[in-house]
Amino acid sequence: MSRPLARLRVRLVLALGAAEIRARLRLPRLMWALTRRPGPTSPFAELVRIESDPTYRALFCAELDAALEDRLATRTAVVDEIEAAAERLKALIRHGDHGRAA
Repeated sequence: MSRPLARLRVRLVLALGAAEIRARLRLPRLMWALTRRPGPTSPFAELVRIESDPTYRALFCAELDAALEDRLATRTAVVDEIEAAAERLKALIRHGDHGRAA
């Protein structure tokens, strides 16, 4: 990074910091509203929404079905790979060709 660009960057950061401090001092309620974090939500809020909103329930069930299908496909692929590796290992053990295993 060139020197003038680095100086400009430092000045910009300092100016933004000063502007934030001024905003916090002059507009404390606004800054509080912009920077506060939302409070804790009810652990069952999602469940209540699923039970009470039919459209949301349908969307949730569709996403759940898709996730379950993806999980099943992944498991099936892993099982197929394990079975193929087991067959290769059995073939290597039967034929005693240990040079091919490396």
